Amino acid sequence: MRHIAQPDLSTAARALLALPEQRRAAEAARMLLEAEAADRYRQHAGRSHPVWGNGTLEGAARSRVLAEPRSLSDSEYLGALAMVLDAILRHRGSTHLRR
Repeated sequence: MRHIAQPDLSTAARALLALPEQRRAAEAARMLLEAEAADRYRQHAGRSHPVWGNGTLEGAARSRVLAEPRSLSDSEYLGALAMVLDAILRHRGSTHLRR
């Protein structure tokens, strides 16, 4: 997966907000796996993955329905951002264990 930047976080959070709350954690983890797969595809094929984008978390998130942008004063949005960050930390922990 490519470097994670602020737009990755906000777009992934918007993708989670478009889902029922009970599906969000699993979807956050799935987006990270898709971003990794898209990055491998990009490196091999020399172009973006047709569904999951260019190997960024934002690219994987944009393959989903997105909720409207929200303010950082919105508690539900903050919760979705926290869920994205938690998924990233968990993913990095599991990835480092496999290496």
